[in-house]
Amino acid sequence: MQHYRHYGTSCPPEPCPAPVEEEVYAEEEVYGEEAESLIQEEAEPMVKQTDGKTAVESKNGKRSERGGGGGEGGGEEEEGGGGGGTGTKYSMFTWFVVLALLGVWSSVAVVYFEVVDYDSVIARAKEFPMNLSDVLQGKLTAYDTDGDGDFDVEDAKVLLGLKAADRPPEERADSSPSSVHHEDGNDEAAVPPLVEDVFVPEDHTETIDTTGVLLEERPPEESPESGRYLTSSKFSQQSEVGAENRSEPVEPQPQSDSPKEARGDLHTHTAPPSGKPAEEKLKEKAKTKKPKLLNKFDKTIKVEIDAAEKLRKKGKLEEALRAFESLVEQNPQSPRARYGRAQVEDDLAEKLRSNDMLQKAINSYREAAELPDATSDLLRAALKRRAERQQFLGRIRGSLATLEKMVQIFPDDISLRNEMGVAHLLLGDNKGASRVFGEVLAVAPSNGFAKVHYGFILKSENKIAESIPYLKDGIESGEPGTDDGRFYFHLGDALQRVGDESAYRWYELGHKRGHFASVWQRSLYNVDGLKAQPWWTAKETGYTDLVRTLERNWKTIRDEALAMMDQKTGSFVPEEENLRERGEWGQYTLWQQGKKVGNACQGVPKTCSLLEKHSEATGCRRGQIKFSVMHPGTHVWPHTGPTNCRLRMHLGLVVPKHGCKIRCTDQTREWEEGRVLIFDDSFEHEVWQEAGSYRLIFIVDVWHPELTGPQRHGLSAI
Repeated sequence: MQHYRHYGTSCPPEPCPAPVEEEVYAEEEVYGEEAESLIQEEAEPMVKQTDGKTAVESKNGKRSERGGGGGEGGGEEEEGGGGGGTGTKYSMFTWFVVLALLGVWSSVAVVYFEVVDYDSVIARAKEFPMNLSDVLQGKLTAYDTDGDGDFDVEDAKVLLGLKAADRPPEERADSSPSSVHHEDGNDEAAVPPLVEDVFVPEDHTETIDTTGVLLEERPPEESPESGRYLTSSKFSQQSEVGAENRSEPVEPQPQSDSPKEARGDLHTHTAPPSGKPAEEKLKEKAKTKKPKLLNKFDKTIKVEIDAAEKLRKKGKLEEALRAFESLVEQNPQSPRARYGRAQVEDDLAEKLRSNDMLQKAINSYREAAELPDATSDLLRAALKRRAERQQFLGRIRGSLATLEKMVQIFPDDISLRNEMGVAHLLLGDNKGASRVFGEVLAVAPSNGFAKVHYGFILKSENKIAESIPYLKDGIESGEPGTDDGRFYFHLGDALQRVGDESAYRWYELGHKRGHFASVWQRSLYNVDGLKAQPWWTAKETGYTDLVRTLERNWKTIRDEALAMMDQKTGSFVPEEENLRERGEWGQYTLWQQGKKVGNACQGVPKTCSLLEKHSEATGCRRGQIKFSVMHPGTHVWPHTGPTNCRLRMHLGLVVPKHGCKIRCTDQTREWEEGRVLIFDDSFEHEVWQEAGSYRLIFIVDVWHPELTGPQRHGLSAI
């Protein structure tokens, strides 16, 4: 049972002093006086006749009245007296609900006295011009059984079973759908003083729905506006429950340490506090406020605009386009007509998959925004959509220019500055992005979006230790745009590089939020459902012919590679992915993203000829074919490849006897000359070269064997 609580000092389970009620209803001074006299009357240890009722002592020494009508109306104390039947036995809970609804004084009475006669209580309650029942009348329509719009004596009799309902419970429930949950807060506005001062007994009250069935209230659903952090996949959503109680790392969306307590708080008041919830509701209302797209002139042609817009929303795009074009022709000064035309062109571009039509939409959005009397909301909507569609077409510089214009018009909008920073990143302009996000953090130091992107930039600049607090704080903020696998990836990697073991807890959280297939397998560009294991055999891959070709011709391949190394032509270039902790590591690439690299094969013609017939390798647009030379003293940080769509083969060419090893997950192996190792580089792997001379291997990436032909053809290159 959820316990009720209230603000202020609670009263013990006995009548509260009358002055408390006088504070609530100061104008009704008679309330406290009459209540006091009534309680004194109840305490008199004698029998009286009161309006045809007989008052007798109950077994606890307190009085109870029962009806004195004919027949067998007396009965035992537990049997409610009534017009002549034996009566029905009712639970204390039922009496409590009825009497509590009818007035504060009766709520106290039912706790203090063991049994209180119903009719006497009602009669006395009706003597008061105002009581709790009056205040709560608008909230009791759930119990209105006779359809008169309130809770009164007749309704109470039906609830107690003394009278049949005038209409079925289903009708009652339907007639008052808002009786249980009051989300608007208007009805509760007058109740807070009562909540603070009136005793509400714990352990005696349960939530009751309109059908009389005991229910447990559900916590309100969270929304993006409330700060609830939103995930990017269903796997993320399912994992939130498992990650709730983790203390480190902190969940991106802060939650109560005690979920039960948090739920209990929802049941502790009958009215919301006047502070934060009201502000949140106002913010939520503001966010959902319909934008004002019509200026004064547009309002004069609103009927025509609405008709054209209706066609668009119904999917009749060709008709809608003709309608909006006609409006633009007749009213060239109408921003709304031009904006509507842009929206239809945008929709048609999606439908027809036409870049030309999309470019028309981009131009129309600009035209709408350039009209001098466009409303602020239309200006923002048109430019924002224009920037998005420019990015979609790959015109990042144009998108950046649009965003810069928006920032000039709306300088206080932090989100626009953040989007401008992202545009700089898409251009590869880390310096420009760093400047923009730095400016955001100067005016909004707690902005999680700016923090996580600023940390990302610091990490890319190899400022490992500096990047960690920005990445961590940004993710923990739970702000939209911060729940991205790349940020978990780079935060974990940064922590690993400084020797912080909490890296794997962040990887685990990233896995639970749906960004990684597992703690070990952390690639970000994946196809679901592919077999996942760190090490493979040639038979398991199905590429036995390729493996056989490599192993039979390993010396030929080795000799061509050594010849290229001896020429000192610069064919072997240093590794550029910032994967080394120390040492020297050079690579000579033949195929990249399924295409030959320049004239690289001219230096190793036999090697390339051997591979030409194996399209699983040369056609792998998510892989490479390259030589790799690593010199003594080199250590490669633990890392993962970008995709689970490939497997990686290592053919040993020149391998020192001791000191060269590779770890994939928790298994470590060594190369052998003339033999192929196969592993899935989407799993974490790490390399040590601690021998006395260089190590040379040939790397061949192949498509994952479970990918179909159409899948391989449709995947983008990496």
